[in-house]
This record gives sequence, C-alpha cells and structure tokens, in this order.
Amino acid sequence: MSDQTTPDRERALHLFKQMLRVRRMEEKCAEMYSAQKIRGFLHLYIGEEAIAVGVMESLRDDDAVVATYREHGHALVKGMSMNCLMAEMYGKMSGCSRGRGGSMHLFSKKHRLYGGNAIVGGGIPLATGLALADKMQGRDRVTVCFFGEGAVAEGEFHESMNLAELWNLPVLFCCENNLYAMGTALDRSESQPDIHLKAASYGMHSSQVDGMNVREVEKAAKSAVDAVRRGEGPRFIELRTFRYRAHSMFDAELYRTKTEVQQWRERDPLANYLDYLEREDLVDDDELARIEQEVIEEVEQAVEYAENADWEPVEELTRFVYSEEKE
Repeated sequence: MSDQTTPDRERALHLFKQMLRVRRMEEKCAEMYSAQKIRGFLHLYIGEEAIAVGVMESLRDDDAVVATYREHGHALVKGMSMNCLMAEMYGKMSGCSRGRGGSMHLFSKKHRLYGGNAIVGGGIPLATGLALADKMQGRDRVTVCFFGEGAVAEGEFHESMNLAELWNLPVLFCCENNLYAMGTALDRSESQPDIHLKAASYGMHSSQVDGMNVREVEKAAKSAVDAVRRGEGPRFIELRTFRYRAHSMFDAELYRTKTEVQQWRERDPLANYLDYLEREDLVDDDELARIEQEVIEEVEQAVEYAENADWEPVEELTRFVYSEEKE
C-alpha cells in the first residue's frame, strides 16, 4: 500500500473510479427497480461509497468480508463482477447466488464474501466465527465485518465483541453509522450514541472516523488491518456516514427532513474527493470523462447481461433444498 499522505496519480484515480462504479451501479439498480426488472427488497448504499472502497483497499484477496443487506458496494469492490451482481438482482440463474438470493443475499466463495445478511446483526457472529477458524488453523487472514448502527442493539453484537476480544481474534468490525436504524434516529434508541465506546467497553481498540472521506477511511482501515494481521487482536471502527436514499424502496422516509439530507449531500464523498483531486492536479477533464464513460459502459453491459441471462428452469426449483451428495 502507498503512503496515504502522498497518493500517486494512478492510485488516486483508482479510488475515485471505484466509488463511481458503486454510485452508478446503484443508480441503475434504482431505475431498474422502478421498471420492475428488480423485485423484492432493495437497499441502496448511495452516499456511503467511501467506506466500502476505503476499507477494501486495505485487504488481500484471501481476507474475508461479511456485510449487511446494503452490500452491493462491498461485493463490487471486493472483486465480484458487475454482471453477476446485476443478474442476481434480476433473479437470473447466472447471478452470484443463482438468482435465489437477490439484493440482500449476495455471496461468493471465490471472493470470500460471506453475505449479504438480511438479519440485522446476523453477520457479526458469523464474522467472529470465521476469524476464530482462521486463528485455530493458523491462517494469516483477516475478516472484516460491516454492519449498521442498528445492529448494536442486538445481543449478538455484545456477545461477539466479548468473545472476539477475549480470544484475541483477527477481525475488524466496521460500524457504518448512518444515524437511522430504518426510521429510528440513533439518539432516540441508544443511551450512548458514540458507538465506538461500546466496543471500547469490552477492552477493544476502537476509533471514530469520517465515513464520507475515503482518504480518512483508508488510512484508519489500513492501520487497523495491519494491527489485526500482526496478531494484536480485533479492532473496531465507527464510520460516521449518511445514506441519501430511503432505508429501502418501500420506505416513505417521513422520519427526516429534506434539509438534513441536503446538508449531508454537501459532504458527498465523490464530489469532495474530486475537488481534492483537482486541487492536487491529479485529474484533468479528459481523464474524468474517460473514467465516467468506462463506468457507464460497464453498467450498461451489466444490464444487458442480466436482461439476456436465463431464468432457472422450473424443474430445478427444489434443488438445494437438501445438500447434494458429493461425488
């Protein structure tokens, strides 16, 4: 990894392009949902892109990631193709979960992405277990667990914090604190709204970071991942962020004002990072246009791939209800 205080041009543009890929893919998902091409639930990540990109840049290919139902960005940045992600959201057989999981259940054994978990807080003990397995088998790997601030009210959050610290496990917990657990404001549900202090109460090293700034996220994540990999035990990062869109496509969003949303949009992670790139003379108009065109083409190709992909045959719908015999 490069020194974060002096980013080289290629690396700086890479971070911007990764965030743009997530943003444009999700905007297209919203469009396709309105066109009834994508069914079921759809939880968009727009506004939180700096977190997935900043954290994932610190990982190796063999590190594991466990995410929430708002996981499109995590899956894409972990290395999964946009084609298989879009096909999965369309419910097509060539999707990453054979079209059976949909938006909330993206999965890839190859990329070590263990969901896409639809149960609030459900991924936290899973990540703790993956880290325990790596430690017991002497594997030099890190597990990263993403979850929202609403998950800290679940019992498994506290059980996992306790055991991860007690057993000195190689896991990084990343709380994506977007201030609203569905429609409930954090300060209406938590006596201690500084989430990182909850992890600290278990003796875990924890910190709070601006989740709208990809450079700050990457710097904090790299420091934490390096410490975990050195065997210094679990780490916890609370990333303050904001989702621009409603909790899901079914949410009337009556719990917050347009003024609040607009105030956070002024801290947009892509726009502000682009300002930084221009100030540092790391991008010009031609490069910016090239990147935007490449991303647009990738999104269009993903939609075309999903449109033309096959549905699962009806006669296979009961397949995998029980485990199949291995030859």
